[in-house]
Amino acid sequence: QVQLVESGGGLVQAGGSLRLSCAASGRTFNNYRAGWFRQAPGKERAFVAAINWSGSTTLYADSVKGRFTISRDNAKNTVYLQMNSLKPEDTAVYYCAISERMWYIASADPANFASWGQGTQVTVSS
Repeated sequence: QVQLVESGGGLVQAGGSLRLSCAASGRTFNNYRAGWFRQAPGKERAFVAAINWSGSTTLYADSVKGRFTISRDNAKNTVYLQMNSLKPEDTAVYYCAISERMWYIASADPANFASWGQGTQVTVSS
């Protein structure tokens, strides 16, 4: 069974930065693609960023382009989300997800991800 553990969330002032990490463990992995999603209070879960296995392809929601960067270290089975120039509207619970299907393609569709972490809270104060 796959376990995903997010870390790095917290409280930050607007304009600040945070780096989220998502560590995968539990069994031997094949190649996998990964994504970050977020859910604000009272809203649906929304796509943030995605990356394929090699890191050659990344996708971003329009709202975070130019501010967030997704990356990965396959040797450590860890995916990162560097968040800069944070805004109050970035406040949400952030979830990472992985899929071993079609690992060579990045995807923004949460339905394409089989394994999810428990989430980490990011709060941006104004």
